[in-house]
Parts: sequence; C-alpha cells; structure tokens
Amino acid sequence: MKDNNLTCECFNKDTVDIIKNNSLSDEIIYDMADFFKVFSDSTRVKILYALLESEMCVGDLVVALDMNQSAISHQLRVLRQNNIVKFRKEGKAVIYSLDDSHVFEILSQGLSHLLHKNNYER
Repeated sequence: MKDNNLTCECFNKDTVDIIKNNSLSDEIIYDMADFFKVFSDSTRVKILYALLESEMCVGDLVVALDMNQSAISHQLRVLRQNNIVKFRKEGKAVIYSLDDSHVFEILSQGLSHLLHKNNYER
C-alpha cells in the first residue's frame, strides 16, 4: 500500500485498519479535550482533591484551602457545569461532592502517575 504522506518506513496495515475502524468521532474527541481542560486550573484541582476527602460546603472549602469565597464559588460553577461536581441542599447549606466514581478514579490515577514518575512527596 502506497501512502504519499508516509514519512517513515514502518507501516502495519492491520494496526492502521484497526485504529481507523475503532476511532472516536470528532465530537467525542472535542468533548474529551474540553473535559480534560477543566483539570488544567490549579484552584479547581485543589477543590477536587479536598472533595476526595469529604463532601463540603463553600465555607468549609474557603477555610480548608485558605482562599476567598468568590474564587471557590466561581470554580465550583465551572466544575458543576462540566458535571465533575454535584451539589445537594441541606437547609440553607449547599453541600458539594464529586459527581461520581469516575471523577475519583481520574484524580486518583493522575496523582498516582505523578507520584510514580516524579517522586513527589505529599
């Protein structure tokens, strides 16, 4: 098989065919890229790691993370809009938690990878 754009000699038609037949739609690819962009803000990551420990209200997050309420509230809004955190009301209090176990797994795997590759200390 001749490919005019081929710049290397290695070409495995079976593998290429598998990739082409099992590729994701552009819509899914764009949505996945947008999903991971949400994790690119350090304030959002701090909030998410706090929520790994326990569900919390904004006031608890403000004190635990030593940040101002407007910054926490803004980032929680972004996280809610992207279905990464959810909330419930308890009287007047709004309690936030991770949306589901997938978010927990993404955070856990990300941390595990960094700790493994970079020898960080918590």
